[in-house]
Amino acid sequence: MLNENKSSKRGRPTVEGSARQARLAARAARVAAGGEVKRGRPANQSSARQAKLAAKAAKLAAGESIKRGRPAKVEVAA
Repeated sequence: MLNENKSSKRGRPTVEGSARQARLAARAARVAAGGEVKRGRPANQSSARQAKLAAKAAKLAAGESIKRGRPAKVEVAA
């Protein structure tokens, strides 16, 4: 069985004048200039989840052990 390397491009061709290509070029230019490119939705720092994550990070930094998962079920004698 012979493996031949073909140099033809695969997939959908790019349209150089498209709006997406302009956005990608602007993003690459920002990165090249040392700028910051953020991705995704920004986190709300005043939310309850961010407060819980900050508390967890503080415990880890202090060297405390963090229990993972759901607490163990307490057996009630009937």
